[in-house]
Amino acid sequence: MRVWNGWGEEGGGEIVLGEAARAFLLHAVGAATPTRDAALSEVLSAVPASRLPDVSPFDPDPGLRLRHARGQSFPDWIALRFGRLGPVADGVALPATHEEAAQALAGAQKLGALVIPYGGGTSVVGHLQVPRGDRSVVNISLERMNRLFDLDEASLLARFGAGTPGPQIEAQLARRGYLLGHFPQSYEYSTVGGWVVTRSSGQQSLRYGRIEQLFAGGRLATPRGELRVGGHPASSAGPDLRECVLGSEGRLGLITEATVRVRVLPEREDFHAVFFPTWELGVEAVRHLVQSDIPLSMLRLSNPAETETQLTLAGHEKAIAWLKRYLRLRGSGLKPAMLMIGFTGINRDVLRARREALTVAKQCRGVHAGKAMGKTWAAKRFYGPYLRNALWQAGYGVDTVETAVNWPQVSTTVFAIEEAARRALTAAGERVLAFTHLSHVYRQGCSIYSTFVFRAAAGYEENLARWERLKRTVSETIVSQGGTISHQHGVGLDHAPYLPAEKGVLGMDLIRAAARELDPQGMMNPGKLFA
Repeated sequence: MRVWNGWGEEGGGEIVLGEAARAFLLHAVGAATPTRDAALSEVLSAVPASRLPDVSPFDPDPGLRLRHARGQSFPDWIALRFGRLGPVADGVALPATHEEAAQALAGAQKLGALVIPYGGGTSVVGHLQVPRGDRSVVNISLERMNRLFDLDEASLLARFGAGTPGPQIEAQLARRGYLLGHFPQSYEYSTVGGWVVTRSSGQQSLRYGRIEQLFAGGRLATPRGELRVGGHPASSAGPDLRECVLGSEGRLGLITEATVRVRVLPEREDFHAVFFPTWELGVEAVRHLVQSDIPLSMLRLSNPAETETQLTLAGHEKAIAWLKRYLRLRGSGLKPAMLMIGFTGINRDVLRARREALTVAKQCRGVHAGKAMGKTWAAKRFYGPYLRNALWQAGYGVDTVETAVNWPQVSTTVFAIEEAARRALTAAGERVLAFTHLSHVYRQGCSIYSTFVFRAAAGYEENLARWERLKRTVSETIVSQGGTISHQHGVGLDHAPYLPAEKGVLGMDLIRAAARELDPQGMMNPGKLFA
């Protein structure tokens, strides 16, 4: 069973911060004092009584409602850790088929209830928060809709239940010799339906594409009936209705099935590390690599602050000391930027791509460090959320933001975001460790993903206030730099105030109109995308 107030499985493996990591955090942020987490029994006792009638299609069990009450945003995190849940849905439905999902939706309509869809519970921007008010609220969880329905091997199309998480998707496809290749940080628990409605992007999107390239079509249960979208390899028959579903965040209905474009399993996959003496040279190399159309599966460039942080928190002090000596001898400086390059495909293509990519990197003074670090990265590629557990237990909070800009704005935006984060908490006498990487790259630009580590406060209110100052300052900075408010996490509640700056008045009216047409009662995931 999943941990109810963090990430991972109960009794599962945990990351332990070593002495070098703790010393690094002490120097960068300051001494921290761990807070006391509320016990499960305490939090369960605070779950309010259900407002649903005795007979309804929704289960009012307090434990079930608690486990569907929150996601993984920082406000969600501290609400669970401090036992300050706020509103909780009055009941949960667990349909196993499209028909059962439609019946649950009809049941909610009959009750006049609001509906919060639930997939893997991994949202980091407030998609799952329950609104306050007198109207009853229900969760419709798609977690039982988790299997491969059919695979069209001639067309390379696979149809899944929308609640299928990443590992189950890849396991079911691998048995037939295929893969989807969508690997977000939340891969272990996030679901294909959640990926679609938040416009998710996986770590190897350079090869496989974002979810909008992978999503071929789907089936929705809406308050007005069933909606099917997609189904053709291409079409000029008016607007593509798949685009209405992509990024809809539950406002249009429940996505119950997703058809995705799959590939044959690759023959070979390697990840190599390259170090650049400066951030600017690393950015130049990444731009040249993606614009040269070399068939790579991933480019992930960490700035010097992230490079140092990652190497230190990894806890391999002897290996790090050797690496620093080696890089100094090769002229990569004391604060190098680390690039992880992914090579995926048939053997001869991998070898050719590696040769071409390393040639470009060398022209930008990159030092090739081999694939040993790449193997380590691949083995731990989904460990970020577990590190959040370890940092909290040591007394530190952590949050992230992400955006995307064109190449001329990349470095300016990175510096502005990190400076804004540091400035946000200075007034409270707190320091912030800010570091950044570029991950999803395009010919025109790339995504920017920044992480912030700061000391946790003793109480719930101060933790929330610190986060609100940080989130507001950084989000305003992203908008002022011309970046999108979200490249891969979606909008939810946390980013909704900044969406009109990106979409404009008419754009927001179009989004509201689509929701109003399929959901005239306004019952679907209120507050997300727009108020």
